[in-house]
Amino acid sequence: MTILDGAGRLSGVRPGIFDRERIIATAGFNRWLVPPAALCIHLCIGMAYGFSVFWLPLSRAVGLSAPKVCADMTIVQELFTTTCDWRVASMGWMYTLFFVLLGASAAVWGGWLERVGPRKAGFVAAVCWAGGLVLGALGIYLHQLWLLWLGSGVIGGIGLGLGYISPVSTLVKWFPDRRGMATGMAIMGFGGGAMIGAPLANMLMNYFKTPTDVGVWQTFLAMGLIYFVFMTIGAFSYRLAPPNWRPDGWTPPEKNNAYITAHQVHLKDAHKTKQFWLIWAVLCLNVSAGIGVIGMASPMLQEIFGGKLIGLPDLSFNQLSAEQKTVIAGIAAGFAGLLSLFNIAGRFFWASLSDHIGRKNTYYVFFLLGIVLYALAPTLAAMGSKALFVLAFGIILSMYGGGFATVPAYLADIFGTQFVGAIHGRLLTAWATAGIIGPVVVNYIREAQIVAGVPRAQVYDFTMYILAGMLVLGLICNALVKPLADKWFMKPEEVAALQAKGAAVNAGGGSYGIGKGGLDARAAAFWMFVGIPLAWGVWITLQNAMKIF
Repeated sequence: MTILDGAGRLSGVRPGIFDRERIIATAGFNRWLVPPAALCIHLCIGMAYGFSVFWLPLSRAVGLSAPKVCADMTIVQELFTTTCDWRVASMGWMYTLFFVLLGASAAVWGGWLERVGPRKAGFVAAVCWAGGLVLGALGIYLHQLWLLWLGSGVIGGIGLGLGYISPVSTLVKWFPDRRGMATGMAIMGFGGGAMIGAPLANMLMNYFKTPTDVGVWQTFLAMGLIYFVFMTIGAFSYRLAPPNWRPDGWTPPEKNNAYITAHQVHLKDAHKTKQFWLIWAVLCLNVSAGIGVIGMASPMLQEIFGGKLIGLPDLSFNQLSAEQKTVIAGIAAGFAGLLSLFNIAGRFFWASLSDHIGRKNTYYVFFLLGIVLYALAPTLAAMGSKALFVLAFGIILSMYGGGFATVPAYLADIFGTQFVGAIHGRLLTAWATAGIIGPVVVNYIREAQIVAGVPRAQVYDFTMYILAGMLVLGLICNALVKPLADKWFMKPEEVAALQAKGAAVNAGGGSYGIGKGGLDARAAAFWMFVGIPLAWGVWITLQNAMKIF
């Protein structure tokens, strides 16, 4: 006869190293050890934003000093050629693979993550992301583009999805008093990954390159090893809060906010509610507007300001020499870097602010302020004010990042915390959709404007009004989000059955954290472990951004 103990395990059987029961925290655990564990993973997978650093070196991997171009080569031929260099546009499909696979894998395996816990999911993410880099390195070494796509794009993209959602549910439960801040701390790491990874990749490529090799495949191997170590440390540092745990001295506020439920919605029911799809649309529209700007940040600044960037206000972009265009391209790269800083800061700032003003109100700010800033952008461009233009788009990108960081807490408020990680995973299909809509809107309208003979400095004006219109739609969707009807909530006994395995661990009470939370020596050391690389990336980015002014 099988005998189960109070935690629902086989009596006398110790859980395996990856089992969910193995990582339920015991008395005395400091919850401030969990956010840096999440950052270990997000700072690594965030390098997906920085992959463009590899395109130019790879575009001359065969020709070395210059690309060896094969005219009339089809994309199918390009996948298998060993004698011709790859086109930058073909390698750029990696971004599509990244974010489509991120959304798909998060949606497909979100429920599995909730069952097995963040340690196993985080470790699988490490294997996929680092393993994808290793397979990609082999593809580069053999000069097989299909292998690069399969390794870094497909397998790596699966690692992106699992790694991205792995800490969400855990953090929300450890910080019931500050849900927004908790998810903001972790998700800001995804925005900061490229700030560390891109300069690191440049350093490694310069170290490994030789007269006969551009040094990219070796860089992939080195970064794969580094990322595997960091992500594994993060995965094994995760701990789960016991069911219904609360910080010492904190009691839930009185039920005066109808938008924060005390109940739970099952994963199988969440997508059947109109609230899920309204929040899906809210995220999709907010991200579509921002991601389009990210993709065109560098050419946008160059074409709008032209010679003003180098003290030649009378020269438009088309009047600049090749050498002058090279100079302003470097300045525009600093603009892109500065936007990434706003993106990161916004993830923490807006998500933390949402703890005080509410998630729905935070999205109202995103949409109302965004509409004004997008509508003003053409005027700021016509004024020739670089500072105001950069500030406006910095705020826009902070709200783009803030939207990502705030939405997990928004979901937890509406649907409860029991399945929030898996629900968030399904919601990320909005990101995959936005990754197609945003760039298409910005790129194709720009091309149409150029063909129509619109001056380069004005080709983005109509686009800004379109993006403002998208935010108007987002504003309407956010306004329509209402609290769920009681029929969607699980019965108390259903929730208790799901939580039974962890309940026994906390049966005797006990202190978790220091009061409401604080930094002891161990937590401070862990924060330094992730904070020093992040600070280095910020410093490098600021140095480049100062070239704008």
